[in-house]
Amino acid sequence: MKDVQSDIENKIANIGDNSQEIIRKLMFRLLPVQILYVGVGSVNGLVSSYFATNFVGIDAMTAVGLYNPFTLLIGAICAVLSGGCAIICGKYLGMNRFDRIQDIFSMDLLITTAIGLVLTAIIAVMGAFDLTGMFTHDPEARQVLDIYMIGQAIGIIPYMLGTQLAPFLSIESMGKRTMRASIIYIASNIIFNFIFVQKMDMGAFGLALASSLGMAVFFVSELQYFMTKKSHIKVFGGKASLKEIGGIILVGFPGAAVLVYLTFRGLILNKLLDSYVGTAGISAFATANNLLNIFWAIQGGMLAVSRLLISVSVGEEDRKTLTDIMRVMMKYFMPLMIVVDMAVFALAVPMTYIFYKDPSQDVFTMTVWGIRIICLAMPLEVFVSHFSCYEQICGRQIYVNALGLLDGVVCVSGSAALLIGMMGYNGVCFASVLNGIICMLFVILFAWIFTKRMPRSIEDLMMIPGDFGVSDDERIDITVRTTEEAVEVAEKIQAFCLGREIDQKRSYYAALAAEEMVVNIVEHGFHKDDKPHSVDVRLVHKDDKVILRIKDDCVPFDPKERSEMFNPDDPARNMGIRMIYKIMKDIEYRNTFGLNVLTFRI
Repeated sequence: MKDVQSDIENKIANIGDNSQEIIRKLMFRLLPVQILYVGVGSVNGLVSSYFATNFVGIDAMTAVGLYNPFTLLIGAICAVLSGGCAIICGKYLGMNRFDRIQDIFSMDLLITTAIGLVLTAIIAVMGAFDLTGMFTHDPEARQVLDIYMIGQAIGIIPYMLGTQLAPFLSIESMGKRTMRASIIYIASNIIFNFIFVQKMDMGAFGLALASSLGMAVFFVSELQYFMTKKSHIKVFGGKASLKEIGGIILVGFPGAAVLVYLTFRGLILNKLLDSYVGTAGISAFATANNLLNIFWAIQGGMLAVSRLLISVSVGEEDRKTLTDIMRVMMKYFMPLMIVVDMAVFALAVPMTYIFYKDPSQDVFTMTVWGIRIICLAMPLEVFVSHFSCYEQICGRQIYVNALGLLDGVVCVSGSAALLIGMMGYNGVCFASVLNGIICMLFVILFAWIFTKRMPRSIEDLMMIPGDFGVSDDERIDITVRTTEEAVEVAEKIQAFCLGREIDQKRSYYAALAAEEMVVNIVEHGFHKDDKPHSVDVRLVHKDDKVILRIKDDCVPFDPKERSEMFNPDDPARNMGIRMIYKIMKDIEYRNTFGLNVLTFRI
């Protein structure tokens, strides 16, 4: 008996659990699309900054800076809706409830349009009736701001609707559509600015109009897919029920609250700069931030990828994948942002020349130091934003709101108010770095207090409940890359089942299904293209339930369709898959984020 037990333990110990590598590959595969999507608004700011400083004047750049809090507020509303929808839809994906995703999509578009109409009216009225005196004492800058706001109002609805479509395109595994729409938007924005600002000399209004029309093009480019037969989610499908709206706002607000806080922070910082430094400080700060937003989009894309995967993992109660996501963040995402940080610091001067040509101007020097100092906060924010996102999905609202308040308003505004008197403009910039350090300490200290010990692992920092998911001894993870590894899956599954004392029938079915499906994937899916592939096999035994999940990154393939094919000229064709579907009654397939996921409940 001891020899049998030892043999079982050796088989299980020798299994190559490479699930973290699969998660890493998936996250980096999804990352470019998400960066490009998040970066759309950043490119808009960069293009606007370039044409404002080179063809309109510094007052136009001041107007862009003064309008930024409005951009953040609108972005916060969009983030509440899109973030809440992404999290709840991710959980529904984990439960295989695609019908609810359609209803949420319909409701989201309806609510977003209604809110967009209200915001359009407010922004347009403020600009048309010169209700902007609270934002600046400079009459010339105020006049330019009024005109700029009228042009921006035109693009509010397409901007808001465009931000809602991207998460649903990811659910449809059509992230490339977002990438394509983003590229079209960037090109359109540049062309419109060239026509309205450089050629037609329409000033601040042309600057804003170009952005608004570019965003309309972006929205239409995304919307087209949902009007096709290929889309499972339809624009006019489902019921626009308001039952989910409360849950979406409740779930989405904590993560988006930081943007609400950033709105107030922007107003406070603009007021400090206006009082202590002048409009040149506002222009420099806006220029530095608009440029750095291109690089912040990398961090935003990282967070968007993680949010989708964390949501699905929470829905599946997949403890291992949750920790793998956070490990990938710390091992790969943070070092990547440090490298980006170093490049930005080194290129601060040449990047400033894009906007200002005279290095003797105060605005030039302030922009350079703004770029160099603020960029130091980027790696810190990767860490903070991921933990905030995870806790938001887990429903720890007090934690998320406390961290959001610190990150969004208290630390930056408080530090800026203390430092600006001593350091001037640079004090406002250093406030962002201090904010990142304080928020990292908050994450660590909160976990220390919650677990009543100094965090020693990712799980300690995440404060994962002990009863969440399955423990290591209740599951087996197998990674397959070759045919040789595929044929060994059944033996490893049976060894695990024997060790868990699972009955013979279910052990046999689990081993048979795993081997048949994995061998089929390796022999056919691996050779559809020239890319390296792998299969992640997981068997879970908890509360006398046996669940087999097979996940691969090959081309989309639903084995049920193959099981229904019968060729009388070749009766042996697909016989293995047909047999599995005949003896197994509870099988689910879905393609999520470009991964085939097959689940058997045995």
